[in-house]
Amino acid sequence: MIEKKHKTLAIIPARKNSKRFPGKNHKTLGSIPLFMHSINYAKNNSEFIDEIIISTDDPVIFDTAENENVRLIKRPDNLGKDTTSTLEVLVHVLEDIGEKYDNVILLQPTNPLRPLDLLKHCWQLYTQKNLDSLFTVSSTFKKFGKIKNDNFEPFNYKFGHRSQDLEPLYYENGLLYIAKAEMIRNGKLMDGNSFPYIVDHPFAEVDIDEQVDFDYAEFLLNRSENK
Repeated sequence: MIEKKHKTLAIIPARKNSKRFPGKNHKTLGSIPLFMHSINYAKNNSEFIDEIIISTDDPVIFDTAENENVRLIKRPDNLGKDTTSTLEVLVHVLEDIGEKYDNVILLQPTNPLRPLDLLKHCWQLYTQKNLDSLFTVSSTFKKFGKIKNDNFEPFNYKFGHRSQDLEPLYYENGLLYIAKAEMIRNGKLMDGNSFPYIVDHPFAEVDIDEQVDFDYAEFLLNRSENK
């Protein structure tokens, strides 16, 4: 068992509106609503998570989650816009609860599939290295470029290079973030010193913004359950 040294809060931000995919956060994936996958993931890591909070303006999510032993925070209208940042939501949660927490684990409902031991491994690294923040990334070997004046300019390769010979680039996959609560209160979730934890797993490719993303998540979930 992992020893708990500090109070840690898991926050799941699940707003109501989505222009590209209305109602996505409570759409059923497998047998449960999308946001419930993140709740269950947090519950399965209760050895170092002291409380789970849902920040939402969606009455359907409120009704569904009220018996899940999580704290529900009503998100104000000004934090339910397309332009609202996740950081703003996290700051609001910390201000609203008014309690002292040392660490925050962000679990986005749009990344419902995560390797089972991912948070455990990230938490161990976060605590052992006494990091201020950690986030998950994945590698890509795609050939990127820019288009200027109708001309394509390679960014990470030269014309003729094979993709397998490229130096990998990395992207935030959104699976999870861990940060000191004080860092968030000071207006940052990540900075140049944040530790990038590499995850090369099919689940890292799931970030649900549209129906096609949801369909791919269903495919991966069904495949993992049938193994």
